[in-house]
Amino acid sequence: PMVALLLVVGLRLRPRLVARRRQRAERWAVLDGLPEAVDLLALAVAGGSTVSMAVASAARWAPDPLGPAFADAVRAIELGQPTTEALEAVADRLGDPSRPLVAALLASERYGVPLADALDRLAREARLDRRRRAEERARRVPVLLLFPLVLCVLPAFGLLTVVPLLVGSLPELPG
Repeated sequence: PMVALLLVVGLRLRPRLVARRRQRAERWAVLDGLPEAVDLLALAVAGGSTVSMAVASAARWAPDPLGPAFADAVRAIELGQPTTEALEAVADRLGDPSRPLVAALLASERYGVPLADALDRLAREARLDRRRRAEERARRVPVLLLFPLVLCVLPAFGLLTVVPLLVGSLPELPG
Protein backbone atom coordinates (compact mmCIF):
# COMPACT_ATOMS: atom_id res chain seq x y z
CA PRO A 1 0.00 0.00 0.00
CA MET A 2 2.83 2.41 0.77
CA VAL A 3 4.46 1.85 -2.62
CA ALA A 4 1.11 2.39 -4.35
CA LEU A 5 0.61 5.62 -2.42
CA LEU A 6 4.08 6.85 -3.42
CA LEU A 7 3.41 5.87 -7.02
CA VAL A 8 0.11 7.79 -7.09
CA VAL A 9 1.72 10.86 -5.53
CA GLY A 10 4.60 10.64 -8.00
CA LEU A 11 2.22 10.37 -10.95
CA ARG A 12 0.24 13.37 -9.71
CA LEU A 13 3.35 15.53 -9.26
CA ARG A 14 5.10 14.53 -12.49
CA PRO A 15 3.22 16.91 -14.84
CA ARG A 16 4.03 19.86 -12.60
CA LEU A 17 7.67 18.90 -12.42
CA VAL A 18 7.86 18.42 -16.18
CA ALA A 19 6.18 21.79 -16.81
CA ARG A 20 8.50 23.53 -14.35
CA ARG A 21 11.55 21.90 -15.96
CA ARG A 22 10.35 22.98 -19.43
CA GLN A 23 9.82 26.58 -18.25
CA ARG A 24 13.26 26.64 -16.70
CA ALA A 25 14.82 25.28 -19.91
CA GLU A 26 13.02 27.90 -22.00
CA ARG A 27 14.18 30.66 -19.66
CA TRP A 28 17.79 29.43 -19.86
CA ALA A 29 17.52 29.28 -23.66
CA VAL A 30 16.33 32.89 -23.76
CA LEU A 31 19.13 33.98 -21.44
CA ASP A 32 21.73 32.10 -23.48
CA GLY A 33 20.52 33.50 -26.82
CA LEU A 34 19.98 37.07 -25.68
CA PRO A 35 23.53 38.40 -26.31
CA GLU A 36 23.50 37.23 -29.93
CA ALA A 37 20.04 38.66 -30.53
CA VAL A 38 21.02 42.03 -29.05
CA ASP A 39 24.18 42.07 -31.18
CA LEU A 40 22.11 41.34 -34.29
CA LEU A 41 19.74 44.17 -33.45
CA ALA A 42 22.69 46.50 -32.79
CA LEU A 43 24.20 45.64 -36.18
CA ALA A 44 20.93 46.30 -37.93
CA VAL A 45 20.43 49.61 -36.14
CA ALA A 46 24.02 50.63 -36.86
CA GLY A 47 23.30 49.92 -40.53
CA GLY A 48 20.46 52.42 -40.47
CA SER A 49 17.47 50.14 -39.97
CA THR A 50 14.36 51.20 -38.13
CA VAL A 51 13.18 49.20 -35.12
CA SER A 52 10.80 47.05 -37.15
CA MET A 53 13.42 46.44 -39.84
CA ALA A 54 16.01 45.56 -37.19
CA VAL A 55 13.59 43.09 -35.60
CA ALA A 56 12.98 41.55 -39.02
CA SER A 57 16.73 41.16 -39.56
CA ALA A 58 17.24 39.68 -36.11
CA ALA A 59 14.33 37.28 -36.59
CA ARG A 60 16.18 35.63 -39.41
CA TRP A 61 19.42 34.95 -37.55
CA ALA A 62 18.60 35.00 -33.83
CA PRO A 63 18.88 31.79 -31.77
CA ASP A 64 15.85 29.60 -31.34
CA PRO A 65 13.55 31.01 -28.70
CA LEU A 66 14.25 34.60 -29.73
CA GLY A 67 14.18 34.16 -33.50
CA PRO A 68 10.67 32.67 -33.69
CA ALA A 69 9.35 35.31 -31.27
CA PHE A 70 10.81 38.07 -33.43
CA ALA A 71 9.44 36.37 -36.55
CA ASP A 72 5.95 36.33 -35.03
CA ALA A 73 6.31 40.03 -34.24
CA VAL A 74 7.37 40.75 -37.83
CA ARG A 75 4.34 38.84 -39.15
CA ALA A 76 2.05 40.78 -36.81
CA ILE A 77 3.58 44.09 -37.95
CA GLU A 78 3.14 43.10 -41.59
CA LEU A 79 -0.52 42.31 -40.89
CA GLY A 80 -1.05 45.82 -39.55
CA GLN A 81 -0.53 45.49 -35.81
CA PRO A 82 1.34 48.45 -34.30
CA THR A 83 5.03 47.79 -33.69
CA THR A 84 4.70 48.58 -30.00
CA GLU A 85 2.00 45.94 -29.50
CA ALA A 86 3.99 43.35 -31.45
CA LEU A 87 7.07 44.03 -29.32
CA GLU A 88 5.05 43.81 -26.12
CA ALA A 89 3.85 40.40 -27.30
CA VAL A 90 7.50 39.38 -27.72
CA ALA A 91 8.17 40.40 -24.12
CA ASP A 92 5.14 38.45 -22.93
CA ARG A 93 6.20 35.38 -24.89
CA LEU A 94 9.87 35.38 -23.84
CA GLY A 95 9.38 36.48 -20.25
CA ASP A 96 11.37 38.63 -17.87
CA PRO A 97 14.86 38.16 -19.36
CA SER A 98 13.78 39.90 -22.57
CA ARG A 99 12.03 42.86 -20.93
CA PRO A 100 15.05 45.26 -20.89
CA LEU A 101 15.64 44.62 -24.60
CA VAL A 102 11.99 45.14 -25.47
CA ALA A 103 11.87 48.26 -23.29
CA ALA A 104 14.80 49.75 -25.21
CA LEU A 105 13.15 48.91 -28.54
CA LEU A 106 9.84 50.39 -27.38
CA ALA A 107 11.52 53.58 -26.12
CA SER A 108 13.18 54.02 -29.48
CA GLU A 109 9.97 53.32 -31.36
CA ARG A 110 7.72 55.53 -29.22
CA TYR A 111 9.98 58.41 -28.24
CA GLY A 112 12.85 58.30 -30.72
CA VAL A 113 15.45 57.49 -28.07
CA PRO A 114 18.83 56.56 -29.64
CA LEU A 115 18.99 52.78 -29.71
CA ALA A 116 22.63 51.95 -30.50
CA ASP A 117 24.05 52.87 -27.07
CA ALA A 118 21.26 51.07 -25.23
CA LEU A 119 21.79 47.92 -27.31
CA ASP A 120 25.53 48.00 -26.70
CA ARG A 121 24.96 48.26 -22.96
CA LEU A 122 22.35 45.47 -23.03
CA ALA A 123 24.65 43.21 -25.05
CA ARG A 124 27.50 43.78 -22.61
CA GLU A 125 25.25 43.03 -19.62
CA ALA A 126 23.79 39.94 -21.28
CA ARG A 127 27.25 38.56 -22.04
CA LEU A 128 28.40 39.19 -18.46
CA ASP A 129 25.26 37.52 -17.12
CA ARG A 130 25.79 34.49 -19.36
CA ARG A 131 29.40 34.27 -18.21
CA ARG A 132 28.36 34.48 -14.53
CA ARG A 133 25.82 31.70 -15.02
CA ALA A 134 28.42 29.53 -16.78
CA GLU A 135 30.86 30.06 -13.91
CA GLU A 136 28.12 29.21 -11.44
CA ARG A 137 27.37 25.97 -13.27
CA ALA A 138 31.09 25.16 -13.36
CA ARG A 139 31.34 25.65 -9.59
CA ARG A 140 28.49 23.16 -9.10
CA VAL A 141 30.27 20.37 -10.99
CA PRO A 142 32.50 19.17 -8.12
CA VAL A 143 29.49 18.94 -5.81
CA LEU A 144 27.52 16.98 -8.41
CA LEU A 145 30.48 14.65 -8.98
CA LEU A 146 30.80 13.93 -5.29
CA PHE A 147 27.97 11.39 -5.22
CA PRO A 148 29.26 9.21 -8.11
CA LEU A 149 32.73 9.41 -6.59
CA VAL A 150 31.57 8.23 -3.18
CA LEU A 151 29.12 5.61 -4.46
CA CYS A 152 31.11 4.15 -7.38
CA VAL A 153 34.79 5.00 -7.43
CA LEU A 154 35.69 4.71 -3.75
CA PRO A 155 34.10 1.26 -3.26
CA ALA A 156 35.84 0.02 -6.41
CA PHE A 157 39.12 1.48 -5.15
CA GLY A 158 38.63 -0.31 -1.83
CA LEU A 159 37.85 -3.60 -3.56
CA LEU A 160 40.90 -3.36 -5.79
CA THR A 161 43.41 -2.26 -3.14
CA VAL A 162 42.32 -3.22 0.35
CA VAL A 163 40.63 -6.57 -0.35
CA PRO A 164 43.66 -8.12 -2.11
CA LEU A 165 45.87 -7.05 0.81
CA LEU A 166 43.46 -8.63 3.30
CA VAL A 167 43.16 -11.83 1.26
CA GLY A 168 46.95 -12.01 0.89
CA SER A 169 47.50 -11.57 4.62
CA LEU A 170 44.87 -14.16 5.72
CA PRO A 171 47.24 -17.17 5.43
CA GLU A 172 49.81 -15.43 7.62
CA LEU A 173 47.37 -14.81 10.46
CA PRO A 174 47.83 -17.04 13.51
CA GLY A 175 44.98 -19.22 14.01
